Amino acid sequence: MILRPDQLPPLLEKPLAPLYLLHGNEPLLVLEAADLIRAAARRQGFEERETLVVGQGFRWDSLSAAAGNFSLFGGSKLIDLRIPTGKPGREGGEALQRHARNAGDGIVTLVTLPELDWTARKASWFTALSDAGIAVELNAPERERLPEWIAGRLARQNQSAPAEALAFIADHVEGNLLAAHQEILKLGLLHGEGRLTQEDVQDAVLNVARYDINKLRHSLLEGDPVRCTRLLEGLQGEGTAPPLVLWALANEIRTLANLSSGVASGQQLPALLKAERVFDERRRQAIQRAMPRLKPATLRAALLHAARIDRVIKGLAPGDVWDEFLQLALRLVRR
Repeated sequence: MILRPDQLPPLLEKPLAPLYLLHGNEPLLVLEAADLIRAAARRQGFEERETLVVGQGFRWDSLSAAAGNFSLFGGSKLIDLRIPTGKPGREGGEALQRHARNAGDGIVTLVTLPELDWTARKASWFTALSDAGIAVELNAPERERLPEWIAGRLARQNQSAPAEALAFIADHVEGNLLAAHQEILKLGLLHGEGRLTQEDVQDAVLNVARYDINKLRHSLLEGDPVRCTRLLEGLQGEGTAPPLVLWALANEIRTLANLSSGVASGQQLPALLKAERVFDERRRQAIQRAMPRLKPATLRAALLHAARIDRVIKGLAPGDVWDEFLQLALRLVRR
């Protein structure tokens, strides 16, 4: 069974399923869901918990051993299996399939994974785990839905805020749910229940934005000049190495140039996206929206600009590298 995150809490009031599979790109949400399952297990008499973390040198026979070793006091047991890489390998995949076939019998298994690509989702071990119990995908909300997510979290502590205050928080945490969570908790400590004002929020929220290069690439595709400027300022302030920023931007421009050239020659965009190894659905959609705006001439000029920035970084040409990054970004987001 595959659930939405909001379907999990009420289901945990019922007898537990033999297996829970949690995966997604937001560690905070995965951690919170795992905590809910562990708490439900304690309430329902699962007195023993054994934690297994898959890393270098991990022996997969320890999973079968954990399933076979019941508590000395006869209680039920929770196996907390964590696979940080999301890649169990061949031996691990076979062990997970065997475990899924024998799930139950006084044991609940909780498997936590990071974000998985499409190949991992089609793997036999992933299918076996999903079929044996309940799977929940826990991804960060899209940026446009972040104010709604923040409003929901405020409601949990009996608080609310106007739309402009929710947008203010969202802008200042830049998609970092852990930072947003901390700011929401702080608002709960600083102010009582009820409606917060814009001033309440502005006074309490710190600028704890997590500026990362992937967000810069996405904002370029979306054609958002204000966000591009803010992200570049953040990357500069955090001391990010210019060659890393240039690599990310140049790589994105080359991908777009190849796609544009392929479409112009009559090839189908889905096939071109596959050839460029663009599998993330959100990025695919952003590229499809950006393609009409980014003409071949624009992309050729952007590649030449990126080459100039490379010379600036190496000291072979004059200029301020961060100003050049901003000019390159504005060239790409111009409508």
